Amino acid sequence: MDILLVVSAFNSLSQRVYAELSDHGHRVDVVLAAHGPDAVRAAVAGTRPELIIAPMLKTALPEDIWREHTCLIVHPGPPGDRGPSSLDWAIAEQAGHWGVTVLQAEAAMDAGDIWASAAFPTAPVGKSDLYRNEASDAALAAVLQAVRRYADGAFKPRPQSDSSLHVVWRDPLRQQRRRIDWDRDDTETVLRKLRGADSQPGVLDELLGREVFLHGGHPEDELRGRPGELLATRAQAVCRATRDGAVWIPELRPRKNSGDPAPFKRPATSVLGPLGLPESPVPLELPPGRRTFSDIRYRQQGDAGFLTFSFPGGAMSTGQCRRLLAAYRYALTRPTSVLVLGGARDFFSNGIHLNVIEAAPDPAAESWTNLNAIDDVVEAVLRTTDRLVVAALGGNAAAGGVMMALAADEVWCRTGAVLNPHYRRMGLYGSEFWTHSLPRRVGAATAERLTTEALPVSAGTAASLGLVDRLVPVPAADFTAEVARLAAELAGAPDLGRRIEAKAAARERDEAARPLAACREAELARMRAIFFDPDAPYHALRSAFVRKVPSGSARPLDPAPDPLAGGVR
Repeated sequence: MDILLVVSAFNSLSQRVYAELSDHGHRVDVVLAAHGPDAVRAAVAGTRPELIIAPMLKTALPEDIWREHTCLIVHPGPPGDRGPSSLDWAIAEQAGHWGVTVLQAEAAMDAGDIWASAAFPTAPVGKSDLYRNEASDAALAAVLQAVRRYADGAFKPRPQSDSSLHVVWRDPLRQQRRRIDWDRDDTETVLRKLRGADSQPGVLDELLGREVFLHGGHPEDELRGRPGELLATRAQAVCRATRDGAVWIPELRPRKNSGDPAPFKRPATSVLGPLGLPESPVPLELPPGRRTFSDIRYRQQGDAGFLTFSFPGGAMSTGQCRRLLAAYRYALTRPTSVLVLGGARDFFSNGIHLNVIEAAPDPAAESWTNLNAIDDVVEAVLRTTDRLVVAALGGNAAAGGVMMALAADEVWCRTGAVLNPHYRRMGLYGSEFWTHSLPRRVGAATAERLTTEALPVSAGTAASLGLVDRLVPVPAADFTAEVARLAAELAGAPDLGRRIEAKAAARERDEAARPLAACREAELARMRAIFFDPDAPYHALRSAFVRKVPSGSARPLDPAPDPLAGGVR
């Protein structure tokens, strides 16, 4: 069918619905609702869709559109649930299971007839992680079922007036309800409030006399202090005491009216400035049972090593890249034949950290430093010849994050992930040795198409193209354990020694044909010219993305540039 997606943002779920509907043979177009009702009307007139789907929509569809066309809304709540903060309430009320409902658009919000629904377990993770994984899996299943039912023509959607359905309206979850009472709230309550707002909107609080939004939360099992007191820093996160423990907060966001020139999410210590607090380091190999914040960890099981990392939003700053490189070098000193890079649920990597770059005194210089730091990590992976390296993608990856994965010998990917193997929508040529790794895997023609079309691809399509070697069809909660099982299997394979020898020989041949240093030099020359050209589109596109300002150049059917997305036409 011809299907039009109407979205407020081409976010992770919108990308996944686009990619998987395309995989099923549908012709899919996308229009940003942010461009206004007339843009939506023009898109409908131009594409003449058989079906309209809104995977992520914050505004109402124009009445003339939903009256004349079948429009399906994806609501992140179970049947009968209504309101704009559904997932937030699920976490706040500690619901063990939640759901996604596909319903027909009508005048009242979330009140339309039900075409499909799917349930999912509410894992004890942040809202955005839950949304990108368990909720996304359920939403995709429900959307595909609704599309099949619509195509069949015989299905009659279930009205919400059905007496067997319990309808509940949930008001928006306001900051008053989210606020943390540091004197009274225990650690689990604090964590629940933080996790329920980790990406948006954050939890409004006061630190050192400044109003800021808190983003993300991790438990701490050793440090203690007066409730609300800042205790220590680690990897630019801050540790804050609760009445019965402490929590780590990785990111903060200044209020827009605070006068801060960078009112967007950043590492906590970069927002607060010098604090005079002790740095509280932890070893890469944490003792069993410890509950504390550590964004990079190493563990070993038999002949397999696992270097896991988890950075908010998948972005990797200069400091994070340098710490990851140090951890990778440590992992190479361990006696293993297989090294797994990644393997945690949610984002693998989205490349350089645009928020940190935008807030830097000299964004061009920070862009350059950040890019060289991630290139150092990728080069270290490419030059590893004494063991097999596996990149394990438990969630989405984009731009330099995809290219970092392609530096490994094998790429394993959870089936729910979406990959964006391109840089074009941020006005960049790209680095991370993509001109070496991408054509090597998919061929020159496909590499050209992927980087110029700038479209998201599903895990299944990535596997068919050669970007991914193994699909891992498990829920997000089971990904780490399944990767460990597969890595043990690989480490015990009888031909592993031969594969490592062949890998070393291939690296030697590739180096003779075109040295990695030459590849890096050529890519960086292109990128340097962009970074240090004040008129290059990259600077305006980066600023618009970070500050969540719609791009003036975006057109209907060509969503605003987004390093996690790519415009769709």
